[in-house]
Amino acid sequence: MVELVIGAAFFGLLALSLVYRIAKGPTSGDRMMAVDACDNLLCCAMILFSMYTHRGIYLDISIIGAVLGIIDTMLVGRYLEGSL
Repeated sequence: MVELVIGAAFFGLLALSLVYRIAKGPTSGDRMMAVDACDNLLCCAMILFSMYTHRGIYLDISIIGAVLGIIDTMLVGRYLEGSL
C-alpha cells in the first residue's frame, strides 16, 4: 500500500516540475501542452490515492477532471488556431 502513496507523490512531483514550462513556455501552445500533461498527472495521482484510501469519490473526481481537461485543451486549441 505504501507503493501507491509513493507513486502518487511521484506523479505530484512530476506535475510540479511542469510548472516551469507553464510559466516560461516559449509559445502558448507549449504552455497548453504543459497544462494538459499536468492535468493528466494529477488525475493519475488521484486514481492511486483513491486506491490507497478505498474511496471511490476520488476516482470520480479524477474522471471528471480528465474529461474537463480534454474539453479545455480542445477549446484553447481552437481559440489559438483562430477558428473559435
